[in-house]
Amino acid sequence: MKKNLLKALKTLGPIAFGLFLVWYTYTNTSPEDRHLIYSYIVTADPFWVSLSLIIGALSHLSRAIRWNFLLRPMGYHPTLKSNILVILMGYFANLGIPRSGEILRATALSTYEKVPFQKGFGTIITERIIDLIMLFLIIGFALVLQTDVLLNFFEEKGVSWIKIIVIIMLLTLLGGAALWLVFNSKYLFFVKIKDAIGDLFTGVFSVFKMEQKWAFMGHTLFIWAAYIGMFWVVKYTVPETITLDFSQLLVAFVAGTFAMSATNGGIGLYPIAIQKSVAIFGISAVAGNALGWIMWISQTLLIVILGGISFLIIPFVSAKDNLKNRRHD
Repeated sequence: MKKNLLKALKTLGPIAFGLFLVWYTYTNTSPEDRHLIYSYIVTADPFWVSLSLIIGALSHLSRAIRWNFLLRPMGYHPTLKSNILVILMGYFANLGIPRSGEILRATALSTYEKVPFQKGFGTIITERIIDLIMLFLIIGFALVLQTDVLLNFFEEKGVSWIKIIVIIMLLTLLGGAALWLVFNSKYLFFVKIKDAIGDLFTGVFSVFKMEQKWAFMGHTLFIWAAYIGMFWVVKYTVPETITLDFSQLLVAFVAGTFAMSATNGGIGLYPIAIQKSVAIFGISAVAGNALGWIMWISQTLLIVILGGISFLIIPFVSAKDNLKNRRHD
């Protein structure tokens, strides 16, 4: 009973939180501002929205190609079509149940391409670790470019740079103490964590040993450049945000990325994160909200449409490919 309740809370909690944020934003916005945000959304230039969607689709294609660089050294050669469909299915599933997409990807790859679940899931975890490293690099880059602005912002909120340094030092010490405990403790729980960390590092370092490591790195850079690019072009749909430069938009991009992880596909939270981050640079709440909603609606619709189609056609695509392979044999 408790397990079922916890499972339901994990599934429905983020959705309920996201819907609450939508309601909260709506009720705390004046009718005039809501009308203005709506007008920004419905009059958004189709060219820039379409360009953002194309860049987003290219990032999915690049991710499908990159995935095979991890699978081939193990002797598996899924078709590019299957990889694309499986990835889109995973993104679609994450909109409903957080983190379910990774399990679905490994399950679908096992079902349609005969890649063992554990090996397929291992490559997905490796992907996630590499992408997390990329995100941290982007965060560091954004902080360096906007250090003065961000420090002034925190000082206005009553958080001095000294407090920030102290917090960073405390977190570093806590992290170091936790790692020391994990790697030196003989308790079974900590031993399992140490083994899991070791497996993650093994997966990450295996990237540098693969024959096509440079192609893998190239696609990784392209994927993240595409993520930033599809956000960059959307700024041209809102007149007030056109003036945002690269480093300013990078701060909003980072905020939006974290929002996407906090609720299902960023529902409710993504526009708030974008609005709050661009407000640092003098962008009005209306313009910031409009930018966030245009980006979120367009990319979510892309995933819903392509992900839904992928669920429908992958059995037929797989059956056709299997039939073709049998004829060749």
